[in-house]
Amino acid sequence: MALHAYTATGTVFGFLIVVAAFDGAVERALWLSLAALIIDGTDGMIARRLRVSETIPTFDGARLDDIVDYLTYAFAPMVLLWVTHRLPGGAFGVALAVLPLLASSYQFCRTDAKTADHFFLGFPSYWNVVAFYVFVLDLGKVTTSVILVVCTILVFVPVRYVYPSRTRFFRTLNIAFTGGWLITYAVLLAQAPDPNPVVVLLSLAYLVYYAGLSLYLTLALPWGPAKRLSRAAIAADLED
Repeated sequence: MALHAYTATGTVFGFLIVVAAFDGAVERALWLSLAALIIDGTDGMIARRLRVSETIPTFDGARLDDIVDYLTYAFAPMVLLWVTHRLPGGAFGVALAVLPLLASSYQFCRTDAKTADHFFLGFPSYWNVVAFYVFVLDLGKVTTSVILVVCTILVFVPVRYVYPSRTRFFRTLNIAFTGGWLITYAVLLAQAPDPNPVVVLLSLAYLVYYAGLSLYLTLALPWGPAKRLSRAAIAADLED
């Protein structure tokens, strides 16, 4: 239960991100988002090590994780973008803020959102990452709008995105690169509003690597019905 409580702290961070957004404290919100990323990146590995789904079979850790992820990866980042006027005003801006929320609502309810060979199917609602780069790179409203629309569409495109801590292909390298990206996140945030161009390039290089590897594995690996999981299987096997 302590592990589940650790996962649940993500809801607290989601709330605090929204509070920071309304306070106009963007950097605080992004630091809180980093903390939420670290929790989400570690709780699943701990859960599998402790065999939590077997120890407490009556508690659905996968559902808890989905709730936390929706709050911290989708809802809070979109509130942050809207409140800090990083989206166009009026009805068009509202639509842009709502599109990712609707797409993520659909994605989090899919029984095949995580495949049996441990990939995310469709863009995995990394809206917190989008928000991070919008602020760190000081992207304009038009660029931000285009990114939101493209990523919303990608939610429905069946590309298998690497699950860094679980996809077995290049797993050690993926974990190492993801850890390095988290370090660049912290460094860029500490350097804001004048990030070092070298650190920016290193950070963006990880995104290129991640997207490139995901696309390559999508094209190279065979597809089959056995790769898709039922909700019961997700709850039992993919608590994270």
